[in-house]
Amino acid sequence: MNETKPAAAPISSLIWRIDHLQAADWPAAAAIYLEGIAGGNATFEQSAPAWEVWDAGHLPGSRLAARGPDGALVGWAALSPVSGRCVYAGVAEVSVYVADRVRGQGVGRALLEQLVAASEAAGLWTLQAGIFPENAASVALHQRCGFRIVGRRERLGQLRGVWRDVLLLERRSAVTG
Repeated sequence: MNETKPAAAPISSLIWRIDHLQAADWPAAAAIYLEGIAGGNATFEQSAPAWEVWDAGHLPGSRLAARGPDGALVGWAALSPVSGRCVYAGVAEVSVYVADRVRGQGVGRALLEQLVAASEAAGLWTLQAGIFPENAASVALHQRCGFRIVGRRERLGQLRGVWRDVLLLERRSAVTG
């Protein structure tokens, strides 16, 4: 007998709480990351790193967690430096991941808008994102938040044996830099 699970109730943006992503959140954040990996259009990565690896690669002041009314993590966003060279100190790469059960409900937009604000408060002048062209929802989200497509990087890497293009999007701050 096939049983279908009932659809998750929508989570209103009025009851999301966005705060700082902590080490204790990593198991739930990694599970959301793995959902993105399983979908095949979120990243070239094939596994979630250990917290220590993820922590070392992301800027400490720009890590956000979106939580539902019960406090459960429903999405996260973070920035990572694009280079160790001082000339690129104000440039960071964006990551935004939303749990499958709440996609399309505005969680990603709330996270990205707050991430942009946090980046500007930290003095960053350019944010960039690499997105598979097939991930139309992510491209649209970034464009709604002020990103523009700068170009298409053709056959940038292989995912599961298939060459994939990546769109390069960027957002230049009008506030800093």
